[in-house]
Amino acid sequence: MPLLFFYWIFRDVPSDITIEVSGGMFALHKFPLVSRSGRIRKLVAERRDSENSRIELLSLPGGAESFELAAKFCYGVNFEITSANVAQLCCVSDYLEMTEEFSKDNLGSRAEEYLESVVCKNLEMCVEVLQQCENLLPLADELKIVSRCIDAIASKACVEQIASSFSRLEYSSSGRLHMNRQAKCDGDWWIEDLSALRIDLYQRVITAMKCRGVRPESIGASLVNYAQKELTKKSSLWNPSGQQKVELVAGSSVHERLVVETIVSLLPVEKLAVPINFLFGLLRSAVMLDCSVASRLDLERRIGSQLDIATLDDLLIPSFRHAGDTLFDVDTVHRILVNFSQQDDSEEDMDDASVFESESPPSPSQTALFKVSKLVDNYLAEIAPDANLKLSKFMVIAETLPAHARTVHDGLYRAIDIYLKAHQGLSDPDKKKLSKLIDFQKLSQEAGAHAAQNERLPLQSIVQVLYFEQLRLRNALCSSYADEDQKPVHQSWRISSGALSAAMSPRDNYASLRRENRELKLELARLRMRLNDLEKEHVHMKRDMEKSHSLNFMSSFSRKIGKLNFFGHSSSRGSSSPSKHSQRTDSKVIERT
Repeated sequence: MPLLFFYWIFRDVPSDITIEVSGGMFALHKFPLVSRSGRIRKLVAERRDSENSRIELLSLPGGAESFELAAKFCYGVNFEITSANVAQLCCVSDYLEMTEEFSKDNLGSRAEEYLESVVCKNLEMCVEVLQQCENLLPLADELKIVSRCIDAIASKACVEQIASSFSRLEYSSSGRLHMNRQAKCDGDWWIEDLSALRIDLYQRVITAMKCRGVRPESIGASLVNYAQKELTKKSSLWNPSGQQKVELVAGSSVHERLVVETIVSLLPVEKLAVPINFLFGLLRSAVMLDCSVASRLDLERRIGSQLDIATLDDLLIPSFRHAGDTLFDVDTVHRILVNFSQQDDSEEDMDDASVFESESPPSPSQTALFKVSKLVDNYLAEIAPDANLKLSKFMVIAETLPAHARTVHDGLYRAIDIYLKAHQGLSDPDKKKLSKLIDFQKLSQEAGAHAAQNERLPLQSIVQVLYFEQLRLRNALCSSYADEDQKPVHQSWRISSGALSAAMSPRDNYASLRRENRELKLELARLRMRLNDLEKEHVHMKRDMEKSHSLNFMSSFSRKIGKLNFFGHSSSRGSSSPSKHSQRTDSKVIERT
């Protein structure tokens, strides 16, 4: 261990004390040290009768570098206090008891003054001091150096963000004051600086910023920047693809796991504060690093609340388990879908007053359901070719969404057809079970034509397809020959409450039923008027029968019956003269009348 000598003042005076610090030994003089340091004064007093003038300071914060600065101060050598050494000076002055009690304007007061008047006024300096404090804990925390810097950072960021927001205020054409969201926000320049902090100190800074009211979008941007730097340093966790990276993570994943779990705990509660692909990236890392269950469930819940803006690539989470498992993590996707469905159900639970006022188009939650249903169908089609994908897992993904989520079943039919093609060893009961997921009445004309000739489907399903195709063809023919005013009641009911009703949520379906009930009431009113006319006509016929029993009345009665035309065609075209049987029938009708 080298012996360091200081000859700044007492150049010709030999040293009379040796200070041993972790990392070095210093040959010094007692007088300048004891005049400034209360700790060294006590230690020297304890060894006054001893010939040994050697003092050990093995636990001195900052090591030999910090002690050298303190020794220079004791000898009166000038040096500059900066943000790079002020934390060390505060800690070493506290350890050596270099306070005003032993000397005026001592090192402790000098360092405290610089910390309070210079460092805490500048955000960048505070970040630099926090970096220095990483090696000075827990003493730096006990001296409140860390807390003061954190409070200063949070306060400074909040003030600058408010000032930046005011600079983005402008008047609209109508004279109203509003925020220009397209203008660049210059109040978030600190994001890059914070990414240099250690994860524990970074967590404390972000927590303080949340308490100060910093915008969630800024917090989210900082989290994204920090995660991308920390999780891509060594093992490129951010976009995992391949078994080699999994083996690399197994060797050193403690730091990455801590980073992921901490960032998840710091995520803002507001939706869209961070991009959804960032949430999926965190989830992939959490699955790969085997993070805590609470962290993974929290990410799944957050993703489920905004699943309608996700893409297919987001959902394709690789499976990092043993080789015999599926290619993609189907269980995680299922839990995300359950979270989305539960959120949709909670939004459906509204007051009766809001349910009854439903003449409006589908709600945003219903639109989200449509988007997610397409996303799920595409996901099923993507995972269907996997030979290790069990039927139960495939079906549970398909059945997670409510029945009214899918307006058209073409995507679901395509996914099931791919699964049947890739798993040709399925038993007939399993094929029937799988085919029951499809509502063949909701297939388009092209998909129905394909299904009618699909040999992979069970025979019963093909019969259903042909039946619905026949109904569709017959309805198309009927609608082409009939006027809109002459549509049958059952046909208008099928059109208004068929696939459209099935595609609606229960809330919107109720409004549709109310409209259909009004239409039915109008139709019933028309039928009652028609019935009254027939009854009046019947009364006139009875009066005519009482007045005249001649054959002229029979011909008049026949003409009136022909005018009613119940079946849409004339009954007099069959022959030129009525048969005897028809004459007997007419007589019976007359007698009943």
